[in-house]
Amino acid sequence: MKFSLEWLKDYLETDASVADIASALNRIGHEVEGIEDPADKLAGFRVAHVLTAGPHPDADKLQVLSVDTGEGDPLQVVCGAPNARAGMKGVLGLPGAVVPANGMELRKSAIRGVESNGMMCSVRELELGDEHDGIIELPEDAPTGTSFAEYSNASPVFDVAITPNRPDCMGVMGIARDLAAAGLGTFKAPEVPAIEGEGACPTEIRIDDPEGCPAFYGRVIRGVTNGASPDWMQRRLKAAGQRPISALVDCTNYLMLSTGRPAHVYDLAKLSGAVTARRAKNGETVEALNEKTYTLDDTMTVIADEAGVHDIAGIMGGEHSGAGEDTSDVLLEIAYFDPTRIGVTGRKLGLASDARTRFERGVDPAFLDDGLALLTDLIVQTCSGTPTQVVRAGEAPNQPKVVAFDPGLTARLGGVDVPQDEQRAILEALDFQVAGD
Repeated sequence: MKFSLEWLKDYLETDASVADIASALNRIGHEVEGIEDPADKLAGFRVAHVLTAGPHPDADKLQVLSVDTGEGDPLQVVCGAPNARAGMKGVLGLPGAVVPANGMELRKSAIRGVESNGMMCSVRELELGDEHDGIIELPEDAPTGTSFAEYSNASPVFDVAITPNRPDCMGVMGIARDLAAAGLGTFKAPEVPAIEGEGACPTEIRIDDPEGCPAFYGRVIRGVTNGASPDWMQRRLKAAGQRPISALVDCTNYLMLSTGRPAHVYDLAKLSGAVTARRAKNGETVEALNEKTYTLDDTMTVIADEAGVHDIAGIMGGEHSGAGEDTSDVLLEIAYFDPTRIGVTGRKLGLASDARTRFERGVDPAFLDDGLALLTDLIVQTCSGTPTQVVRAGEAPNQPKVVAFDPGLTARLGGVDVPQDEQRAILEALDFQVAGD
């Protein structure tokens, strides 16, 4: 699992260094497999202001720019991007900088007989995306001369191996809770908004397979505008190894990676009648979001409407009802699925996904309402829209488990003598309730 330091600090108040955080993660059982600092790749690139742009004397497709770097006299730079123009802000790679996309070291050189002191860069050249039709255009208020790493909030990224018995740490929030319990700062629980909603949810939600899907909560949001997600969300998703898709899809992925709670969004216009969690029928098929068609059997839980299957429950949504550019009304799904059923279905179909990884290990059954509120808030902030009231089918298995715990086990089994008061404090910091005995 990957996450940036910037993201971690949403849930952890700490001044600890990257090295101290990595050491603590290893110490408490979350092996750090790698740390990458994007700022290292962006050394030598800075925010620059194009003062003038004129034609190259010997090349029709090139321009000669005068560029303010915030230090000393403007630099002359030769540029072939069609969008380069006087007045714009962009990213300049200075001599000595190494282009992340191809490893080329920039040097002061002559291009068709005209001196060039660096290169104005595209998104692809800095490995920030696939766009390469022109150079990066920054907002007018981007501070000239600032290092681009600082301006773009480049943040170190941790790559951590989460063991199967710790599904609570398959979200940044859980990692933060563990680090706080280890004494590395203060845990900051997310603020869950109170969203009443306007009017009843127009979609009926039913459960016909309570063993496979004990609980299914949902609501509709009308009047959303789907497009690109905000830069801050895309930055964090990319750091986690996720490809941004659209604002609606990105919001569900962001919730999952933040809190460990998978979710799904359906295009309401593509649904027919009641939406039901049920067993699949032998031979039923569904085209999943990976554009592959799967043949199902009656051991598998699916989400379906009157027309057919739309979702391999807890594993992957269907292509037919996915949110697209023209989606205006959506149905949100927050459900609890039986971990064993999810694991068996995934193995039968040979289908892996981030959702499956979490559901088959067990997600927090007490996090349905809060998860739905957080997802609603993310979508409304990002895509606008008006949410309805929540509809709840079933109930998650949320009875607390009571464990008789002998404090002496830490010494007998672990070989570490931890005072009883400290053990109690650690357990409580991890959100366990500890009785007097």
